[in-house]
Order: sequence, then C-alpha cells, then structure tokens
Amino acid sequence: MVTSFPPNGLKAGPRNLITDVDGIKVGQAEDGTARTGATVILPDAPVTAAVNVMGGAPGTRETDALDPSRLLGGVIDAVTLSGGSVYGLDAGSGVTTWLGARGRGFEIAGSDGRAPIVPGAILFDLSNGGDKGWGEEPPYRRLGAEAAAAASESFELGNAGAGFGARAGSIKGGTGSASLVSDDGLQIGALMAVNSYGSAIVPGTKAFWAAPFEREGEFGGVAPASLSPDAEWLEGTKAGNPGLRQNTTIGIVATNADLTAAECNRVAVMAHDGLSRALRPAHAPVDGDVIFVIATGTHALGDDMRVRHLSEIGTYAGDCVARAISRGVYEATSIGDMIGYKDAVT
Repeated sequence: MVTSFPPNGLKAGPRNLITDVDGIKVGQAEDGTARTGATVILPDAPVTAAVNVMGGAPGTRETDALDPSRLLGGVIDAVTLSGGSVYGLDAGSGVTTWLGARGRGFEIAGSDGRAPIVPGAILFDLSNGGDKGWGEEPPYRRLGAEAAAAASESFELGNAGAGFGARAGSIKGGTGSASLVSDDGLQIGALMAVNSYGSAIVPGTKAFWAAPFEREGEFGGVAPASLSPDAEWLEGTKAGNPGLRQNTTIGIVATNADLTAAECNRVAVMAHDGLSRALRPAHAPVDGDVIFVIATGTHALGDDMRVRHLSEIGTYAGDCVARAISRGVYEATSIGDMIGYKDAVT
C-alpha cells in the first residue's frame, strides 16, 4: 500500500518497541559483574541501512560498508550496540560468527561459507564500578553471540543490553525503545542506549526534556516544564566530575518504508534531532553519538511527493528517538552509585 501523508491514525505500536516494525527482532545479553552488556538488532532478512555519526568521540565498526557507493550498497544483516568502549566492538564479531554459522550473509565465491555484514557502535561504561579485570578475554564476543541467540520481538528496557551499565548525565541511563505506526501501514521504531554527557531532565524538575513528545505516560507522564532563567546549564550533566566524562548515546531507527540507502542516510541525519529534543547538551565533544537507520522495504511510499514523505519519516524518527531515550532513563534502576530516575526524583 502506498502511504498517505501525514499518515492516518499515527500512534504508538502495540509493543511500543522497535519490533513493531515487521521483520525486526532484538536480542540482549548482560554481564552483571562487569556492569556491561550488548544489544543486537536482527532483521529476518538483509536490509538497506545507513548511519550518521555526530558525536565528538565515536567508536564504530563496519560503518564504511554502509556508504551507498560501496560494493554492498548499504545492505546489512544486523546491527550491534554495546558497552565496553573499544573492547565492546568485539560484540559484532560474536554476532557475525553466530549469523555465519546459520547461513546468513553474502555468498563467498568458491566457498560454502557466508560473510555477514554487521556494523555497530559502542558506548563508554568502563568506569561504572563493574569488574573490568578480564585480562585477555573481554566478554563482548560472547555477549554478542548470546544476544543474537536471544533475539525476539519482546525485550527489556532500562538496565538491559548495551544500556545495562550506562549513565545518563548524573543519573542511571539505560536502553529505551519507542514506535509509531499508522492506519496505512507505515511503521517506524527506535532503540537507544543512553549514556549521555547531557541530562534528560529539565533542571530543578522531574520533567523530561522530551515530555512534549510523550505518548500515553510512557515515561511517567510528568507535564512539560520550563527552564528557569536562573538554571545552570550543567545541572544534571556529567560536567561537574571530570571522571564521569565517558559517554555516548547510540541507537537505531527501523522502518518498513522502501527507502534507498541514500534516503536512509537522510533519515539518520534527521533522527539525530531526537537527541536534541531529549538531552541537553547533545552531540558534545565528549559524546560519540551514532544513529543507524534500517529499512525493510515492505511498505511502498511511491514517487508522488516522495521528498515530502521522506521529510515526515525523518521527523517521526526523531520523535521516536526522543521518546526511546526518555524511556531508557525512566526504566533504568539504581546500580551502585548510579541512581535511577525513580529514586533520584523522589
């Protein structure tokens, strides 16, 4: 069905998760001792993809393969999001091996093997009080494979997956997700792991910056609040403690629209607006903010006014990102000196 715009009956999906996009599953795995984890976004079949990196200190894997001018034209098999900073990039290796063993990936000439394409990004959770004394055997390859094996349409928010050991400003961060679906069949969803330098909360209040975009009390239903002219911009951020300047918010948007790789890239750019709606500041020099976009291509947009359609999908993607960030913080619970939102605001 060719969608109409604005889409009729736009609302949160039945799960209010990225898996409201048909053909998308999510798996997560954690190491409680190390206070870290990994998240895998696993489509049922290869998808068109793109990425946009806007943070000042990113850590990524296989992102060059998403360039539409490259051989594979932005077609991928999965995306990994992981804690662990540089060590966490190995989560992608675990997912790649898991997929290859199951016949996923592009064909290799003269071989029975397959080569899965699994881009990914990491956040910095090495200073959160967990035991990182892993020597030559960091857990991330194992966590990636475990997350892939656990992929399903239902998954936990808050202290889960890549956001397990995350800190959002001065309080506990986490993994969040949100979706929008229309009566015409358009589906958009986001998943974010929130480990931001900036704060998700308006200083001096209980309100989330993203409160104007909230749907059905999904992150507490606290009314939007105005920023006091006397408020310190750094309140609630990591600015007050140099030892806490290890950050990054990473995530992914999925849609069933039939986007090209170049169109996915434009949606990824627009989706970053969701960080600015949900966090203050966003895209700081000490953040590594990264957003992937994947499109399953089952929902035809048609050629008539396609640019307008793309603009609206990018707008809704940003809304989903903002809501997913807020849900990740709202659902996170206290670990050690990382105090959860529900404890911090009481």
